[in-house]
Amino acid sequence: MPKSSRYEQRGVSADKSEVHAAIQQMDKGLFPLAFCKVLPDLVGGDAGFVNLMHADTAGTKVILAYLYWRETGDLSVWEGIVQDALVMNLDDLAAVGCTNDFVISSTIGRNKHLIPGEVLQVLIEAQLSFAAKMEKYGIRLHLSGGETADVGDVVRTADVGFTAFARLARSELIVNDIRPGDVVVGWASFGQCAYEEEYNSGIGSNGLTSARHDMLNKYYAEHYPESYDPATPFDLVYTGPYRLTDEVEIEGADKMPVGKLLLSPTRTYLPVLRALLPELPPEAIHGIIHCTGGGQTKVSKFLKPGVKVVKDQLFPVPPLFSLIQKHSGTSTEEMYQVFNMGHRMELYAAPEFADQIIAAAKAFDIDARVVGHVEEGEGVELMWSLWL
Repeated sequence: MPKSSRYEQRGVSADKSEVHAAIQQMDKGLFPLAFCKVLPDLVGGDAGFVNLMHADTAGTKVILAYLYWRETGDLSVWEGIVQDALVMNLDDLAAVGCTNDFVISSTIGRNKHLIPGEVLQVLIEAQLSFAAKMEKYGIRLHLSGGETADVGDVVRTADVGFTAFARLARSELIVNDIRPGDVVVGWASFGQCAYEEEYNSGIGSNGLTSARHDMLNKYYAEHYPESYDPATPFDLVYTGPYRLTDEVEIEGADKMPVGKLLLSPTRTYLPVLRALLPELPPEAIHGIIHCTGGGQTKVSKFLKPGVKVVKDQLFPVPPLFSLIQKHSGTSTEEMYQVFNMGHRMELYAAPEFADQIIAAAKAFDIDARVVGHVEEGEGVELMWSLWL
């Protein structure tokens, strides 16, 4: 079986080609190259403002939380799932310059036979605790409630998602205008930053279907058949060597269970952007890309003709991604399309501002570096061979 087909045969897509084909006729908003759809100020009717709305979920990472909780009784893993779903919304909105006053609504679907009320309570309370953490950095999340539904005929375990709305002054809006001469500054997705309690593997909330099946062993297929799609070829179901509680060595950190590495909550960069953006002149930042679906090729959707991004100084690959590749046999090219591989937020800027952007991240104990540059040409070129 071709290695490049494993992800799609498990029912998911790295490039979401079918999704993009389905929505190609939809209006792209006021600024088609903006990272998120930008709407006129429908709420206030003020030409000096725009409206933003975004919806996302924690995806199949929920299944990892379910398995870990069932195996260990540790309810705290569900807190990370809430952060995953929130950050996938908030950091996408941050990529257009919005760093404050988000109105949040949740949508939680569960199979009541498997997900009891105590899990729901953790999912609700975790929203409050994440909001309180962000408020320490001047970031206000306004929790407006949401929908919790018992839909066992639709959802095998649980689905956790949020919708976020914000109203932003046009003067603060960042629309991607990536141009030759820019440098690309990457902010690391791994390590332990100032507002995290433990080492973060950098996994985020993309590629978890691949990571779960390639890392965990057949024990989980046998004991938790509700944790995978029965239409998936069985030879692609839980093909790895590990149990969730098996510990592995992580350079620069203590031994950690494989399950905790896979469940590392998606890091938010909101505190850094909240501190940095007001300090920069308008001409400094020419684009912000949140490297989620599509991994290190995500930026290709936001380039004008004649613009080429070259990433030739990428971060060394964090340990978890190396383990995933080792046990899956996935090609390096596909790894960089599915996973962030070390940095999940990147800023495109005039070179003279690179040091300031790097320093802003390091002030929060987030590693940062110039990972590439922009030149004339087409597309995205990744030079990963230097780091594998």
